[in-house]
Amino acid sequence: MSDERADLSKRPEDVATMFDGVAKRYDITNTVLSFAQDRRWRAATRRALGLRRGEVVLDLAAGTAVSTVELAKSGAQAVAADFSLGMLKAGANRAVPKVAADALALPFADESFDAATISFGLRNVNDVGRALRELRRVLRPGGRLVICEFSTPTWAPFRTVYLEYLMKALPEVATRVSSNPAAYVYLAESIREWPDQQMLAGLIREAGFRGVHWHNLTGGIAALHSAVK
Repeated sequence: MSDERADLSKRPEDVATMFDGVAKRYDITNTVLSFAQDRRWRAATRRALGLRRGEVVLDLAAGTAVSTVELAKSGAQAVAADFSLGMLKAGANRAVPKVAADALALPFADESFDAATISFGLRNVNDVGRALRELRRVLRPGGRLVICEFSTPTWAPFRTVYLEYLMKALPEVATRVSSNPAAYVYLAESIREWPDQQMLAGLIREAGFRGVHWHNLTGGIAALHSAVK
């Protein structure tokens, strides 16, 4: 069993190696740790993008491409991109296009996509502003961006319980179901340190997007941020 994990410096090679190590049981681990909320969050992301048949959508940090398959239900052409080859390999049986890609230097031409999304991946890049600018670059004028990411529960008592689960129970549960439990210590730490809803909205605006807004999922455990180029 692997014990590879990144730290909060988020060195790209460390993050990629860590995700390679969790790839084998990544999907089932996420479902267990989120109490099956991951499926609802993927569907909410698809709806928020408002995809239409014939459009092309980038699913960045797609992992095993389970989120890309969800996007493809809209009739749009959905492209999975991730920098962990282990994750892409784990999703090899999912019939969507897959591209190895670094969020900080996307291998796509300017204005290639009608829409783009990144779910639970922006938190793992070491230059959030640059990643957002890259997403803006590959979007066509008027292109839509939706970010689904862990966030800050809005009700204080629930926030306290959630943080207790995050820092204590989550790594313990991961020990039982994950192929790389140590990675979920990083997961808990990175969620705790991540900007709240308003701060992330500010970063998106700074990257040049307009019409930025968000709505909370599951009491603010996660949030969907939407914007337009």
